[in-house]
Amino acid sequence: MADIAPNKAKRDASDFEEDEVIERRTLRDYYVILRERIWIALPIALVVSVGFFYMQVRKTPIYQATASLQFEKPETVVTSQGVVDPSVHSEFDLNTYIHDIDSNRMRASVIASFTPEERAILQRAAMKRLPPGSPPPPVGALLGTIDAEPLRNSFLITISVSHEDPEAAALVANRYVDKFMDYLFESVGGKNEEAVTYLNARAKQLRKDAEDAEKELQDYMRQHNLVSLDKSIDIVADRLKAVNSALTTARLDMLGVEELAGEVAEFKRDGKNLLEISYISNHGSVPTLKAQLSDAEQAQALLMQRYLEKHPKVIDNADKIAVTKAQLAKAIDLAIADLDTRLAAARDSVTALEKEYKEQENQELSLRSLSVDYNSLQSRATVAKSYYMEILDRLNQTTTFKNLDKISLHPLDRAVVPGGPISPNVRGIMRTSIGIGVILFFGIAIGLSFIDDRVKSSWDVESFIGVNLLGIIPQLNIAKDDEKMGLTEMRESNESGNEAFLGLYSSVKIQSKLDFPKSILVTSTIPGEGKTLISCNLAASFARHGKKVLVMDCDLRRPMLHRHFHQQNTLGIISWFEKGAHLDGDTLTNPDLGIAKIGENLWLLTSGGRSKSPTELLENPIFPQLLESLKKQFDLVVIDSPPMGAVTDAMLIASISDEVIYVCRFNRAYRKHIRLYIKALREGKNEILGIVLNGLSPRRIEYYSNYRYYRSYKKYYGAQT
Repeated sequence: MADIAPNKAKRDASDFEEDEVIERRTLRDYYVILRERIWIALPIALVVSVGFFYMQVRKTPIYQATASLQFEKPETVVTSQGVVDPSVHSEFDLNTYIHDIDSNRMRASVIASFTPEERAILQRAAMKRLPPGSPPPPVGALLGTIDAEPLRNSFLITISVSHEDPEAAALVANRYVDKFMDYLFESVGGKNEEAVTYLNARAKQLRKDAEDAEKELQDYMRQHNLVSLDKSIDIVADRLKAVNSALTTARLDMLGVEELAGEVAEFKRDGKNLLEISYISNHGSVPTLKAQLSDAEQAQALLMQRYLEKHPKVIDNADKIAVTKAQLAKAIDLAIADLDTRLAAARDSVTALEKEYKEQENQELSLRSLSVDYNSLQSRATVAKSYYMEILDRLNQTTTFKNLDKISLHPLDRAVVPGGPISPNVRGIMRTSIGIGVILFFGIAIGLSFIDDRVKSSWDVESFIGVNLLGIIPQLNIAKDDEKMGLTEMRESNESGNEAFLGLYSSVKIQSKLDFPKSILVTSTIPGEGKTLISCNLAASFARHGKKVLVMDCDLRRPMLHRHFHQQNTLGIISWFEKGAHLDGDTLTNPDLGIAKIGENLWLLTSGGRSKSPTELLENPIFPQLLESLKKQFDLVVIDSPPMGAVTDAMLIASISDEVIYVCRFNRAYRKHIRLYIKALREGKNEILGIVLNGLSPRRIEYYSNYRYYRSYKKYYGAQT
């Protein structure tokens, strides 16, 4: 039953830990993060946002003036167009005019139109920045930024000019409107009347050219009896392509056969084995004879191993080999003869195809010699007729359109001098600066919280590490070192510390699944986290409640308990081990151990010196026996051990302890290290009661923990004590 209870406790603790690990940070946790890092994030955010605001506000003011043009939608009178049609029918027309406005030609026209007084206005802002006596910059570089764009779903064009001088911005915008209107009038005005006269004369000339070309074509066709010339040429051309393709194939076949014949001749000349040529080795009966010869030779080799040369079987097989070789030679000769026949046939085929190709080629050339003149005459007649019909159509359209309005465009709004700059926009810059500051503030604060891996809050303990938070111990800087080790006896002098350890006492009792007697190991990650303080005051808390408690100093490398209780360290664990480690009699009165009473129901077992290799003692079978003997004498043994991050002694002690309390000092140890050591303890099947978060100020306890009842808790326990 004793084994079942710890196992059940471990399963319950494991289930609790799995439930706790899935916890997520709340808004209060993020509020704590922001509060902790406000003096880092806020100055940086303020410096960046104020700097951004200052740099943007310091920029040169820019003024913008806007003029607009409207294209009237033309009324439909007839379904024809003039030679020059300025009306807008689609977005393509609008975009064309936009490009005309943005063109270098329009820019040059605008620059040339400025009077000396207007040039002075454009140069005024630039002259303020130049040293006295400097020549004025050219006007072409002082027009500012010109932006012409159509308004969506309308026939409007806006011309916006951004300039350092407000009067110059309005001047340039209006001048662009004026010069664009001049351009349209110059392009359209007076051209329709000239077009009608020109088109009449051109139509007469094209009509005569078309008639002459058609007559010449008809005379040529009668002279050469041409009715379907194109069809004959197509037939001859198709036949020529087919012959050419067959000739190419025959030449490739002939080259392949010639190459194979050359290879055979080379093998004969060099005395090589003709069977190495793929064509011969695969021709007719050669493969079969090769296989028969190979089998006969293998059989001959086997017979020679068993019989002499004169044996009948050997002689018969030799005759068979000779006959096979003769047949194989004949088969090779037959293959070579077939190859010669193929070569002759290929050459004859190539010769015949070349002759046929020449004949077809001559026939096509004969037809094409006629088609050149024919096509030329036909194209001339077609083009002449096409030109005549096109000019005739344009003449009809122009005659109808010349009495209509030539330009359906007029300025809608003239540009006026702007009353204020568009840039820098102080309100917009201020909003952007505030946004940058807020983003930086939250980003830096929360980003640092993810970078900083040290334990700071109950969330770090319960959610990230996955262990119960047993309690939070405040800073005890006010208390003296002597008083820190007995806070549970000092209810008047240090109420917050006393209440914290009483709360820790209650948490240990609640979390523990084991009954007394038992042993509790107190350890930490690194030195200086307060494990000795926790060990002493936890032991004192249990002693106050009537439990017989022993504080055991197992930090054999750097013992500290004897100093805090003003005890000698001559007797203790190490001295007892060196004197033979006897457990006879009463352990409490063993003179080698030197257990000293330091308070009511509270005893101390010191280390008895220092050891450079304490693992020799801790791994000795006598040490667990000592701990079991002490548990018979005391209700509770509180073991102060070395930090796990420094040495491995704590793991050895934990293996024989009943329960483990892990001490973390605020903002000191790293979460990943603690999680690693907690995992090692769990893999060692240790019962972990939880983590004690040490060294928080009362204000941080309130904001970093989830114990929102802290103040009422303090008042309540203050009244009780």
